[in-house]
Amino acid sequence: MGSKERIAKALAISTDTKVFEMGQGVYTCVPEVFKNCFPGRKAAIVADINTWPALGEKVYEVMQQAGIPVEKYIIDKQEFHADWKYVEMVDRVIEGDFAAAKALEDSTDYVDTLPEKLFREASTDFNVLVSVGSGVINDLCKLASHHHAQSYICVATAASVDGYSSFGASITYENAKQTFTCPAPVAIVADIDVLANAPKEMTAAGYADLAAKVPAGAEWLIADFVGTEPLIPDAWHILQDYLDEFLGDPEGVAAGKPEAIAGLFEGLTLSGFAMQAAQSSRPASCCEHLFSHILDMTHHRYNGKLQSHGFQVAVGTLTMCAAFDEAFKLDLTDLDVEACVAAWPTLEQEQERALAIFEGFPVPKLGYTEITKKYGDAEVIRAEMTKLKNEWPDLKARMQAQMYSFEKMQKNFRIVGAPCDPTDIGCTRQQFKDMFSKVQLMRFRYNLLDLGKRAGFYDKIVDAIFAKGGAWEIA
Repeated sequence: MGSKERIAKALAISTDTKVFEMGQGVYTCVPEVFKNCFPGRKAAIVADINTWPALGEKVYEVMQQAGIPVEKYIIDKQEFHADWKYVEMVDRVIEGDFAAAKALEDSTDYVDTLPEKLFREASTDFNVLVSVGSGVINDLCKLASHHHAQSYICVATAASVDGYSSFGASITYENAKQTFTCPAPVAIVADIDVLANAPKEMTAAGYADLAAKVPAGAEWLIADFVGTEPLIPDAWHILQDYLDEFLGDPEGVAAGKPEAIAGLFEGLTLSGFAMQAAQSSRPASCCEHLFSHILDMTHHRYNGKLQSHGFQVAVGTLTMCAAFDEAFKLDLTDLDVEACVAAWPTLEQEQERALAIFEGFPVPKLGYTEITKKYGDAEVIRAEMTKLKNEWPDLKARMQAQMYSFEKMQKNFRIVGAPCDPTDIGCTRQQFKDMFSKVQLMRFRYNLLDLGKRAGFYDKIVDAIFAKGGAWEIA
């Protein structure tokens, strides 16, 4: 199936996005797209000091030339995360109060507003946002637009994330990285000339974010296997059927070849459409993203700089590839089911463990809350482990067909310029080993580590990753 057919099929299952324009020079179509989607409305372009000169100014000019009432708000920060105060800042841009938006941007003593207080009734007096940027700006515009009961247009400036078309926005609220429910943009415009000229590290981050769908898919197979989150065919096939193709030219991505960049961006966008179809981030993320979330919530920096989402996810992805490599060495057909049941802790014990592990963390009750959601009693464990023992060869084969080995993934990351070791983002291997206990507990989503805890192989695979000869050997 060719690109046009794939995109048409993706738009057909999309719940929110109705227009996807991708090609060389297509930024000039933004005024037409805006008029078709929002006839008679006024626009506000949101960009930052990097994306404004890269594309924002050109979009502003063509919209002016088309007679569309348009204003601009340029975020005056060299670096920033998708924190709650910036959501409220963009809320004020929608309402036309640019002075209040600037005051929020510059605030050093901001206290997060209750989410429900930011919702407004729809009004044609509001500005319609045109997001010009990558992941952070898009997420801010996505949630703020939802607060005002309207959609927006996304104009991408880098093939750096899959969030352009995704259902939900990943925002830090009260120190916790959370996915807030909100629709994807009604239209996405991606100018390949602009994407190909984006900083190479942003493109490498996008390649890593797309590659994360490999272990995320394998963990969805596990959740489907135990019955907690069944596969959604539309969401699975629209992305996973073509994932190898999208990841198959790391050399072209590294060289900035337009056709390779177009394939990468298409893959990232289809990932977002898969999330729209699922109404969840399940098709696109699992444990590999949680390593990144921990680094975000602890305000990790390297050489004084925040690390990109894609770079942090790259190391998480490699870590989970190594975890699957170790899991595939196991023979679980001889699993002692009753021993697993006998060793299984009570809910109260798991809650106590979670509180101990997250003590001192910015969100100390996060693990407690999430493990309470996904805890299963002894009978659940017996049923899951019996099924695992009886059907391990089939499950293993399905996961092996899905996964890349640590060696293959690391080679591809090295080619595109993505991180290949925790030290590449300023972490030690010991830090990543220490993160495992939090990763297993910090989201209700069933994952490989949950399976390992229940089947008794968790410590074995984690220790093997960091042992002599392991992927992240600690000397």
